[in-house]
Amino acid sequence: MKRILLLFWLLASSCSGLQAQRTTLRTNLLFWGTTTPNAGVEFSLGRNFTLVLDGGYNAWEFSNDMKLNLAFAQPEIRYWFCRRFEGHFIGLHGHYAHFNIGQIDFIPCMKEYVYRGNLYGGGISYGYHWAMGDRWGMEVTVGGGYAQLSYDKYLCRDCGERVGQFKRTYFGPTRAGISLIYFLR
Repeated sequence: MKRILLLFWLLASSCSGLQAQRTTLRTNLLFWGTTTPNAGVEFSLGRNFTLVLDGGYNAWEFSNDMKLNLAFAQPEIRYWFCRRFEGHFIGLHGHYAHFNIGQIDFIPCMKEYVYRGNLYGGGISYGYHWAMGDRWGMEVTVGGGYAQLSYDKYLCRDCGERVGQFKRTYFGPTRAGISLIYFLR
């Protein structure tokens, strides 16, 4: 996690002289639907390229022993078909997450277990950006790719009885978003 924060800081501090329509602040509303606070920043790298740095952290405690704790980072390089922050784009993204989730009643495989571990991988994405005035925008993104999961499985949250260690490879959806965008001036 410290490495991710260091990477965010280095990339953000290297972008001096930021101008209008070259930097945005963003949040993914879908993550808020899972109670996961998240934020991101997008920097212009030229007329048709941008760099997105998204991340989030969920540390909420739920009264019914459900766990949905995670920290994630998802950087992405985008190519805009018209010009940055307008219309269609494609992207190449990476992702890393540390998670501690489980005892979620409405997901059968997670009802009785807690999973703790890491996820990393990458993929490609497609999206579209709508301008909503001079300072605001909305964006929809979908993407697919690869993820490697390495985790421990526990019988319950407090008893600490480990069932085993697992590694899984996943191919499928890796990015989804409905993001609210704010342009810095």
